[in-house]
Amino acid sequence: MTKVRITETSLRDGHQSLIATRLSSNEILPIVEEMDKAGFYSMEVWGGATFDSCLRFLNEDPWERLRKIRAKTKNTKLQMLSRGQNVLGYKHYADDIVEMFLKKAISEGIDIVRVFDALNDIRNLEKSINTIKKEGAHCQCAISYTTSPIHTKKFYIDLIKQFESCGADSICIKDMSGILLPYDAYGLIKDIKKVTNLPIELHNHCTSGIAQMTLLKAIEAGIDIIDTAISPLSSGTSQPATESMVYTLKGTEYDTGINTECLSKIADYFKPIMNKYVENKLLVPKVLMTEPKTLKYQVPGGMMSNMISQMKQLNASDKYEDVLAEIPRVREDLGYPPLVTPLSQMVGTQAVFNVISGGRYKIIPTEIKKYVQGLYGRPAVKISDEITKKIIGDEKVITQRPADLLEPEFDKNKKAIGDLAESTEDILSYTLFPQVAKDFLEKRRFDEFQNSERGTI
Repeated sequence: MTKVRITETSLRDGHQSLIATRLSSNEILPIVEEMDKAGFYSMEVWGGATFDSCLRFLNEDPWERLRKIRAKTKNTKLQMLSRGQNVLGYKHYADDIVEMFLKKAISEGIDIVRVFDALNDIRNLEKSINTIKKEGAHCQCAISYTTSPIHTKKFYIDLIKQFESCGADSICIKDMSGILLPYDAYGLIKDIKKVTNLPIELHNHCTSGIAQMTLLKAIEAGIDIIDTAISPLSSGTSQPATESMVYTLKGTEYDTGINTECLSKIADYFKPIMNKYVENKLLVPKVLMTEPKTLKYQVPGGMMSNMISQMKQLNASDKYEDVLAEIPRVREDLGYPPLVTPLSQMVGTQAVFNVISGGRYKIIPTEIKKYVQGLYGRPAVKISDEITKKIIGDEKVITQRPADLLEPEFDKNKKAIGDLAESTEDILSYTLFPQVAKDFLEKRRFDEFQNSERGTI
């Protein structure tokens, strides 16, 4: 039997993709024990945008959420997503922060860390890989999947060999835009299986309408693990539905062995919660619609919604199609970066400016200048001298690992936040999201004061 294992994504990427990561701990915790009984290989519960969203929108401590989920999960591995040297933020952090953050995440309950770099630059992953391994957790290195003249099967196989030599325990093909076509997936996975014995996992999105077909061909090619989301948090810009894939494989050599009664209870639990998000308009119909143009423009769902919002604010919604057409041109100019956080936002913003400013690169965001300087890492294709000069003039392009230029940050941030921080976790939260975390910690301090005052009456 070639049993296929499943990573259930609803508590991280499922709600991140559909409702901007707004599930609260009060909505998550009552169902965790039932999810733990289902027989998932792992549950993705932390990382990505969950951390920022807890602090920014939900007035929750993300560390406390992790501890509470861990306390209710006895049988299933807990998984998180980290952006390598970006950790969970949008810029590079110093090595001391990467190391301390991952050590804390693992000690608080994370078993598997899926780590990726937006540029597939292995140098931006080395510190994370070494820390994860040292702490005894499972290190899953993820390919940021994209297509371009340079992103061939050989490119990805060479990358996997680098991951393996650095100590990866498994490999994830992370198809954030839902552009990996079924037969391309079959060929890629067959070739990967010839060069490594590491378990291979496929993470994709339903945005373009091909995800389920791609998963099925990947399974036939020998994929070990697939990512799915329980049905109320599936499809659209999220992952394929867990129940649908489980029933598809039931009774075959790939049977997942997952308890379908548990799945039914989990789905029934989430249906009224998601109906609430439909009613309050946080779940908008657009994210549930199939968009085949994704296959041409490679725009992930989150990036698409951000761009629509940007265009509205600029009173330029009529130029949306022009911006979509500009994105591949910007990607080519910038060395074909994969459209994944933070580069998806950066490329999208540059495309918007190129269209609405009346000339290409008349307005250039600071982040794009830093990218061209090499401060995010090394693109797959060298950026031309012409584009480099247009964007950064005569400034020097760095060639070393970007984090080598960063001084240790923890002690500086500990001093900056002062006694508002009650733990190492608070200092790490402040380091990643300074203003957002400061606001959260100030409110927590005020609430503690109010509660103590009430207690003395």
